[in-house]
Parts: sequence; C-alpha cells; structure tokens
Amino acid sequence: MAAPKKRRAPAGGQGRPGRSLALILIAVVALTGGMFLADQPTPRLGIDLAGGTSITLEAKSEPGQESAINKTNMDTAVQIMERRVNGLGVSEAEVQTQGKSNIIVNIPKGTNSAQAREQVGTTAKLYFRPVLTVAQGTPTPMPSASSSGKSTPSGSPSAPTADKGKSSATPSASATTQGRAVTGALKADSTPTPKASTTPKADGTPSASAADEAAAAKLQKQFAALDCSSKASRSKAALGAKPTDTVVACSSEGDAKYVLGPAQVSGTDVDSAKAAIDQNGQWIVQMEFTKGGAKKFQKITGQLAQQQSPQNQFAIALDGEVVSAPYVRAALSANAEISGSFTQQSADDLANVLSYGALPLSFKEQSVTTVTAALGGEQLQAGLIAGAIGLALVVIYLVAYYRGLAFIALLSLLVSGILTYTIMSLLGPAIGFALNLPAVCGAIVAIGITADSFIVYFERVRDEIREGRTLRPAVERAWPRARRTILVSDFVSFLAAAVLFVVTVGKVQGFAFTLGLTTLLDVVVVFLFTKPVMTLMARTKFFAGGHPWSGLDPKRLGAKPPLRRSRRVNAPTDPKEA
Repeated sequence: MAAPKKRRAPAGGQGRPGRSLALILIAVVALTGGMFLADQPTPRLGIDLAGGTSITLEAKSEPGQESAINKTNMDTAVQIMERRVNGLGVSEAEVQTQGKSNIIVNIPKGTNSAQAREQVGTTAKLYFRPVLTVAQGTPTPMPSASSSGKSTPSGSPSAPTADKGKSSATPSASATTQGRAVTGALKADSTPTPKASTTPKADGTPSASAADEAAAAKLQKQFAALDCSSKASRSKAALGAKPTDTVVACSSEGDAKYVLGPAQVSGTDVDSAKAAIDQNGQWIVQMEFTKGGAKKFQKITGQLAQQQSPQNQFAIALDGEVVSAPYVRAALSANAEISGSFTQQSADDLANVLSYGALPLSFKEQSVTTVTAALGGEQLQAGLIAGAIGLALVVIYLVAYYRGLAFIALLSLLVSGILTYTIMSLLGPAIGFALNLPAVCGAIVAIGITADSFIVYFERVRDEIREGRTLRPAVERAWPRARRTILVSDFVSFLAAAVLFVVTVGKVQGFAFTLGLTTLLDVVVVFLFTKPVMTLMARTKFFAGGHPWSGLDPKRLGAKPPLRRSRRVNAPTDPKEA
C-alpha cells in the first residue's frame, strides 16, 4: 500500500501567519528603538518647513575673460555646488541661479551650514603643484645668505609635523606618502634660487638674474613671515596667484606652510575621484584623470619619482590652501591612489575636493541670511489638514462599505505609518534626507496607494464568497490573484517615482523619494501584515460566521448557495431498470 502523500502547506502562509507578524513586529521595534538611540525622534525638515541658511554667491571672471560668465559655466557651477553640498543627493539643499551672475544656495536647518558654506565658497581653483619647501605653519627666522650671494627659501622645521592624511599616489601601491612631514626642494632647476650673475644691462636696468634673485629674496621673506595659524592668513597666502607663479601656501589645517612651484595639473584634468577601502581595510582615495590630464600627470609624477624622499612631494592646492601633499615613487598615468592614515570622513572630503574642486568661475559670498519657516509652517499645516480630511474620508468609506474589514485596513495603515515615520527619521542622519512640502504630499498620496492594495484583496475575498465558498478557503484562493494585481500596481508606481527622482532635482526629488519609499513599504505591509491578519481573522467566529457587521455576510454579498453532492450515485434513468 502506497504511503499517503504529504499535504502541501496552503499558499500565503495560512499555516503559520504568526511568523510574518512576528517578523514585521521585530522590524517595527528595531526601527523605533534605532530612532530613539540615534536621538532622532522626528524627521529632519527641509528649509521650507524648518528654515535654514540662504547664501548668495556672485560670479567673478578673470581679468580679460568677462565672457566666462555665461549660462553654460553658471549651470556647470550649479551642478558642482549642488553635488558638493548634497553629498548623496537627498539632503534637500537647493542650488539655483538668479539672474546672470548670482547663485543662491539654500541649506536646510540641521545641515552643517558652516561646512556647506566652506564647500561652496572654496571651490574656485584646484591645482597640483610641486612642493619646493615645507615647514611648520608658524613664522620662522630669516635664513642667512650663502657665501656666493645666493638666497634660497629654506624653512626647515625643528620638529616637522606629519600630514594626518598621509597619502600615497600610486596605481598599484607603488608609492607611499607622508605629506607635510619634511622639507626639501623638488629639483635644482625648479627652485626659486637665482643665478649667480647680477650684472646690470647696458641701459642700467637689472639683469634677469638680478630680478630672479630679488624675487627669490621676496619669496623667502614671505615664507619666513607666513603664519598659518589663522584662517584669514591661510586664505590670503596665495591670493591672486597665477597658475604659473611660484607661491607660498598654508595647509588647510594651518599646521604647515609650503613654497609651491608652478601648477602642473589643474582640477579640470581630474575625471573622477572616490573614497574606497583597500585590501588591507584602509581608506584610500582613487583618482582617474582625463586623457589630457593623464599625460600631464604622468609627466610630473615621472619627474617627482626620480627624486629622493622628501624631494618627491606634490601638493593638491584648493584656492591656495594645501589639502594634501603626497609623495610619489613611480610615474603614474590615468589612474592613481592616495592612501595613508585616512578616516572615512577625510577620504570623502579629499575625494570631494578632487572631483568637484575646479569651478569654471570664481565666486564671492555676497550675503548670508537666515530663512524662517513661517510660510512653510502655514503650508504644512494646511497640507496636514488636507491629509487628515482625506484620511478621514478613506476611513469613513472603509467602515461604511467594508465594516469589520475596515479594522484590518486601519491596522495596516497604522503599521505602514509607523514604518514610514521611523525610516524617514533615521534617513535624516544617515543620508541627509529632509522632509519638505512635496515629500509630505508624496506621503499623503501614499495613503491612497496603500488603501487601494487592501481594497483589491478584500474584493477578491468577497468575490470568492459570492461564488459560494466559505471564508477560510476564500481567503487563500483570493490571495494569489490579489497579490499579482498589487505587485503590478506598486511596480508601476515605484517605476514612476524612480524616473521622477532621476530626471528631476530639488524639491521634486523629495516627492519622488517619499512616493517610492511608501510604495515599497506598501508591499511589505500587505505581505507581512495584512495577509497574515486576514488569515487569523478568518478563523474567528465573527468573520467566519458571516456576521452582518463583518463585511463578509454571504447574504449581503448575494452569495450562491453552496453546491451539494447527491447521495445517489449513478441513479438509473429508465423506470424499467429501477
């Protein structure tokens, strides 16, 4: 005798609905606990709801290049600033042009406005310059001239400091770096050391050698007197310098000062840069150069690689401040790595500078104002009132039409609301998400999307009851068809939200992001909460017995009487055979 076949568990988890409910309960508790542990009990609000800082920047062109202030360059500047301020793109900072030469940057409350101002205000010029001399960032005594009459910029520190972003530029770990750690000249023919001859010309004017010596002496004096302890002195050190000039500069932290040679590579030659983790678990910065930039970078690193440490240093200078000064030990090409004692934040900061550091224009901070949220608060209040009215109408409709089933729908809406609120609160510190008015509209629209999923399932169950089936099998038979419809509907909504998020900027992205998030949560809630709760409710007498207030009364639904089998099998039809 063949062994009886094992019965397959009913689809939809009818056998163990408690597992799904336990899973979503754990998720709710974990998210709620994480929200309070992160000290973020409320979502971060956008500038239109919570206020913030508004920065007005005025574009300045180089002398003789007034035509540089054009739509193309301004749009490029806006894109660069927006990516630098927004970071992951969801922090809701607004960057837009105003007129022909102004850019407005709105930073919502809760964002590090000081850091954002610094990022926006220090993105004009980025250059790679060879390091000629490095010393501590405090004034140093004037060196004496050599016996031959030459003067060289020497600022050898008694206790040199090490660059906390110790970095190495290498495509395959071929170099190590230790920026700002020592002093030294790049090459003898590239230092500001003058030639020995000081013979004047016939017309009495100084010779080129005398001019070089005077320039070297002036540069040496500037270098010795340079004090990098204050931000003002750091920003003024290389003010007005041309890329072809030999300049003095401070480190961005003020702990070192440099003499830098003419720029060899500019920020526009960098194609991309990003922070990453190497095989040893250390943070590094990976760079890729453009085709033209790769040739220039290969040339300068080839020259630097021939020098002995510390004469192989080059500086990454942003607006005259040295943000990193790595050593090179091999000629590099299109790809390079900067490695060393980076933290994630310092690696991200350097990658950000390298990626977006070269604006086509320079900008002057014209004004900084604080924006109040009075108008936005009134609009939010009106929006919440409208949302409450809409939610109340949905509840009234559910209660009037679905009666007892409305209880399941309202519980599902409550769970969806808790998940949405906690995730939005956690996304504030995690990725900089800020809730603005369009995002609130997206959340209100999501109420209808979520309620629609419940209605689809309820109607499928009621259709099965109309066919004469009892509630428990009706719940399971209705689920596959309802599930298919819900998934297709939510996929279309999510696809629309994703496309809208990709092709738009600013506040519209907030609407798209919220709509996409709530659509995903709708699927989670329907699968892990609504369906299991419906399965449990089908086992109760109130729903299974078809109580008039259950919303599943067979009489009210016009159900067909259940089919009953005849007790007589193969009954004869011919009277003579009876």
